[in-house]
Amino acid sequence: MTRKQFLQASLALTGAIAGSARFAGANPEPMSPRLGITMASYGHRWRNRKEPATQVPEWQDALDVLDHCANLGAGCLQIGVNKWTTDFAGKVRSRREALGIELEGQIRLPWKAGDLERFESDLLAAKEAGASVVRAVCLGGRRYESFETRAEWDQFVENSYKALERAEPVLARCQMRLGVENHKDWRADEHLALLRHLDSEYVGITFDFGNNLALLEDPVSQAEKLAPFIVSTHTKDMALAEFEEGFLLSEVPLGTGRLDLVKLMKICQEANPQVWFNLEMITRDPLKVPVLTQPYWETFDSIPARDLADRIALAKQGSAKALPQIEGLSLSETIRLEETHVRESFANSARMPVAN
Repeated sequence: MTRKQFLQASLALTGAIAGSARFAGANPEPMSPRLGITMASYGHRWRNRKEPATQVPEWQDALDVLDHCANLGAGCLQIGVNKWTTDFAGKVRSRREALGIELEGQIRLPWKAGDLERFESDLLAAKEAGASVVRAVCLGGRRYESFETRAEWDQFVENSYKALERAEPVLARCQMRLGVENHKDWRADEHLALLRHLDSEYVGITFDFGNNLALLEDPVSQAEKLAPFIVSTHTKDMALAEFEEGFLLSEVPLGTGRLDLVKLMKICQEANPQVWFNLEMITRDPLKVPVLTQPYWETFDSIPARDLADRIALAKQGSAKALPQIEGLSLSETIRLEETHVRESFANSARMPVAN
């Protein structure tokens, strides 16, 4: 994207996509989904919230973000609760109740016994602020980039099971539900094995609509498998393109990518009528998924050839528009583009025939 194109896009804040077949449906009066937002949608603005060069109103903390959510029309905010004091959590509760906005926490797992006190403190802060669901990840990176050998992956799996075994009694005591996200780590069957091992009403899934494309899974089939465990979501649309070692993968505004959003939302909502669709529109350069290289496959036992063929075919079809790029943009321009993508997603969501 050139600077001129960026400036044109950021002024436009595109509205709903007219004539989108996937949004048209059979319902003559479509209703918007329960759309919230996760802070990953504002990764650049949040990380640089005290940087004056951004030329946008400063955010100091979650209270400012809640005010922004009200302006945006988001019904739920998913945000990190690390080291929140009881006093601050009470302020968050008061502000969100006044604005009519729900809350989900983001929390780190207890990777060792010494983490349990911190884990419980963060859980209680989330609960004090009014959250009943918290989200966590087992892997911060991507499976095919984080592990060079199968032994390294196996050790990660063992550590993840132990961390969640530590967490579960604390979740039960605090009466809080945890959604373990599919964060480009677990394929669906592996994720199910983890949850069945724990066998707890307090541990489920934060279902990310697009992450497992990077693990060659079909999002709809994945959602159908995981549906009984879904307690929260990261809702996104994805576009793909070819590159020499596999395919490129990008989050794009809702309704402009390749995912069947209506089908995915219906699966989630039928399984959990109270689920929030928390937008995760990450504005960044495309991710490289090197499925045509040997290192990519080191941690997998087997993946059906059809899964690889389907993802490559989808990449060959390409995207209606060029994949988002932030390389070459200033911080201020990147933050403006981030806001453009979020607002376009909210505008487009109004056309999705998913009941409130």
